Amino acid sequence: MSKFSTTSNRQLNTRSSDIDALAQRGYNIGHKIGEGSYATVITAGYADDAGHGVHLACKIIDKAKAPSDFVHKFFPRELEILTKIDHPNIIQIHSILQRGPKIFIFMRYAENGDLLSHIKKSGPVEELQAKAWFMQMAKALKYLHSHDIAHRDLKCENILLSKRLNIKLADFGFARYCCDDSGREIKSETYCGSAAYAAPEVVCGRPYDPKLADAWSLGVILFIMLNAKMPFDDSNLSKLLDDQRNKKFAFRRKLQDHISAQAKATVAVLLEPEPHARWNLREILNCSWLRADEEEPLA
Repeated sequence: MSKFSTTSNRQLNTRSSDIDALAQRGYNIGHKIGEGSYATVITAGYADDAGHGVHLACKIIDKAKAPSDFVHKFFPRELEILTKIDHPNIIQIHSILQRGPKIFIFMRYAENGDLLSHIKKSGPVEELQAKAWFMQMAKALKYLHSHDIAHRDLKCENILLSKRLNIKLADFGFARYCCDDSGREIKSETYCGSAAYAAPEVVCGRPYDPKLADAWSLGVILFIMLNAKMPFDDSNLSKLLDDQRNKKFAFRRKLQDHISAQAKATVAVLLEPEPHARWNLREILNCSWLRADEEEPLA
C-alpha cells in the first residue's frame, strides 16, 4: 500500500467519518496541495485488494459552499465530461465518490507539478522541449474538440507534468460541449478562465467560438514556454484588449535570436485577434514547425 500520512481534520476540513469511509474503500488521505473557494486538492493513495498501490491527487468539492450556478450548471457538466474523455495527455480520472455534499474526484497524481511552477523554477523552455510539450497539448485539445468539447480554462497552472515529463491537461471546471443535441454549434457567452489567457472576443464580452478561444489560450502558453513571461499585461483590461487587437507582444531581446522563425510564426497564427483568421487545432498540428520532422499530414 502507498504510504501517506493522515493530516488533521482542521487542515483539510475533512471529517474523520469521511476519512474512515474512504479508507474502507482503499483510499487514504495525504496533504493539501491546493485550495480554492469551495474545493481543496490533496494527495491520496489507493490500494486494491491485492495490495497494489497508486499515487493519486484528490479534488474535494464541497457543494454546500459553492454558488448555485456551479452546483447546478458547471459541476454536473464537468463530471459528465470527465467520465467520457480518455487521452494519454489528459489527466486520468481514477474514481468519483460522493459523501453528503462533498464530491471526491480521484485522479492520477502528476509528480512534476504544473507548467507554471516549472517555468518559474527553470526559466524558458528550450525550443525542442517546448515543441514536444506543445504537440502533446495540441493533440489533447484536438481530441477534445473532435468530441465537441472546449476546455475554456487553458493556462500554465492547468498543464501538469507527469513522472516522465509528459503533458497532462487538467481542471475541466469550465469545460462545455460546443454543440446542442441536434449537432448545431453553440457560441459561448460565459467569461471563463483567466484574463491573461483569454482571447480578445472573450475579454470584450461578446459571444465566441470556444474552440477558437482555446486555440488562443494555447498560443499564450506556447509564448510563455519560449519566453518565460506573459505576452500581454492583464492588470488593465482595456489596455489588454487594445494590445491583443494590435498584436503588441514581443519576445525578449535576449531570447528572440534563439527562437526559430517557425516557432514565432506558430505563436502569431494562434495570437491572431480575429477569430475567423486564427488557426484551429487541425491546422496547427499540420504547421511547418511541428511537421518539420514528419512526412504525412495529420487528418
